[in-house]
Amino acid sequence: MAPPVSGLRELRRRRRELRSRMELLIMETQAEVCRALTALDPGASFAVDSWERKEGGGGISCVLQDGEVFEKAGVNVSVVSGLLSEEAARQMRSRGKSLKAKDGKLPFCAMGVSSVIHPKNPHVPTMHFNYRYFEIEEADGTKQWWFGGGTDLTPTYLNEEDAVHFHKTLKEACDKHDPKLYPKYKKWCDDYFYIKHRGERRGIGGIFFDDMDSPSKEEAFQFVKSCAKAVVPCYIPIVKKHCHDSFTPEEKLWQQLRRGRYVEFNLVYDRGTKFGLLTPGSRIESILMSLPLTARWEYMHTPPESSKEAEILEVLRNPKDWVH
Repeated sequence: MAPPVSGLRELRRRRRELRSRMELLIMETQAEVCRALTALDPGASFAVDSWERKEGGGGISCVLQDGEVFEKAGVNVSVVSGLLSEEAARQMRSRGKSLKAKDGKLPFCAMGVSSVIHPKNPHVPTMHFNYRYFEIEEADGTKQWWFGGGTDLTPTYLNEEDAVHFHKTLKEACDKHDPKLYPKYKKWCDDYFYIKHRGERRGIGGIFFDDMDSPSKEEAFQFVKSCAKAVVPCYIPIVKKHCHDSFTPEEKLWQQLRRGRYVEFNLVYDRGTKFGLLTPGSRIESILMSLPLTARWEYMHTPPESSKEAEILEVLRNPKDWVH
């Protein structure tokens, strides 16, 4: 979609280093997803916006708005470096990271690809994915590194066949590396995307993991690569299946209300959003790209019992096992 943040010459020079391979992977993932989305919404196009961060690095934001199929779809890449803010370091230490700063300074490098896709049709689910790599240099010169990420689905209405397809595709990607990973990361996803003040999950989950620093850097990278390659096959068939479904004004209204929940989670709980807002020189437009173009909040809205709206709420309150 645009030249890499680090430049092709620099990436070629250190092409064997994992940081370069990860940057190429996130660039490839961005391009694959953008191509897949424009193939479904040919009248729309992505605005490609390259930006630089004065503290170090930059990114490429690709955003589509007001298409026939997608109301808003963003696929962002960022590769940033510099000194970790005290707020961001405190957030990491709260997760159990032992970070030894030198003169209060912690050099870091972070890179990742992040996407949120909000379709127009309420029968097409919203989808989010993010895959990232983080590296910190401590006072004695040692480097801590870890990967994180995940892919999750947020439908307005429940379609069990779609849920099974989505989860099975992610399970297959995980099982290539270790059959224990999918159940572990599925539960982590259900627990992470939890809107505590509502008592419900943001969606029907998928996989989520963080602080992955084993069994080795290469094996962790290969796992992340498998997950990133599963994004298009887990989601695009669902969009194709439903993007021309008919819907009522009442169904559109319910979609708007569910998007309100999406906003609540992202602004109140999402760790990536918080980290971005706490990082000096971060690009606010790219961080808040995840928010939908439209949403709605109604006072004390409760769907009728035994309705399709009540059906999805039941699953959001009590997550299901979709693959067994």
